[in-house]
Amino acid sequence: MTHRLTQYAHGGGCACKIPPGELEEVVRGLRHQTPKDPAGELLVGLDDGDDAAAVRIEGGTALIATTDFFTPVVDDAYDWGRIAATNALSDVYAMGGRPLVAVNLLGWPRDVLPFDLAAETLRGGMDVCVQAGCHLAGGHSVDDPEPKYGLAVTGIADPDRLLRNDAGVAGVPLSLTKPLGIGVLNTRHKNTGERFEHAIEAMTTLNAEASEAALTAGIRCATDVTGFGLLGHLHKLARASGVTAVLDAAAVPYLDGAREALRDGYVSGGTRRNLEWVRPHIELSVDEDEALLLADAQTSGGLLIAGEIPGAPVIGELIPRTDHTILVR
Repeated sequence: MTHRLTQYAHGGGCACKIPPGELEEVVRGLRHQTPKDPAGELLVGLDDGDDAAAVRIEGGTALIATTDFFTPVVDDAYDWGRIAATNALSDVYAMGGRPLVAVNLLGWPRDVLPFDLAAETLRGGMDVCVQAGCHLAGGHSVDDPEPKYGLAVTGIADPDRLLRNDAGVAGVPLSLTKPLGIGVLNTRHKNTGERFEHAIEAMTTLNAEASEAALTAGIRCATDVTGFGLLGHLHKLARASGVTAVLDAAAVPYLDGAREALRDGYVSGGTRRNLEWVRPHIELSVDEDEALLLADAQTSGGLLIAGEIPGAPVIGELIPRTDHTILVR
């Protein structure tokens, strides 16, 4: 029997995230809480919604901690495992860190789906961690009505060279290291079963080289583009940095077939929620279809970098604060 994993979940990939506005309300009361006798200095926490937490520990090292998991974004279990692991590791790279060790997080409907599919999912995660030079040791599993998989990852970084989303300054260009369109293609896949190899290749490409290139260039501000879409993550970066972002919509790259998927109506609910969340904070000079693509919920997307690195197109710039956090031209 062939199992289409995407049919066992209400959403897929990072599009199943809790909407950003709702999430910010949930975590609002968790900020500014200091533990008793902490073992390290908190460098990055909840305040600006960065990609991971960072703590300075003894020896002058920054410890990076993050976790990410989601429901199936593709039907193939091995590919889903690879995508989920790549996506989880991305948070460490987005902070300018190197992943050190990860543990599996697995939710499995044990009475519905065979465990050989779970084994394939875990194998996919392992292969990505091997590629990334990251230990994968154990984890946790639960019986769950929907299949879910991801990693909790610990990394290390230089505390004085972190990539942060609050370090953007006016006058700096914006670069994007992967094309958009993953969300609409994955939604088409979920609805039709069509397989998009180039989308899978994008989702399983580690952001390690992009992160290293940003550090080499002396860049200090970056984030990754995942479930909140380019507009959502750019809004968070500009808001945290106290600047406005000017986005050149014509310069934004897209995967082949993305515009056709949008034209045919394959837009996730997460993408529509992303656009509604940022709409009060942006000035749009593009049509609604273009705005939806810019808000498309990505899974394992690229890095959005305040600076230039080789091979990454420049899609805009940061300017002094105006009445909006994003101006889309």
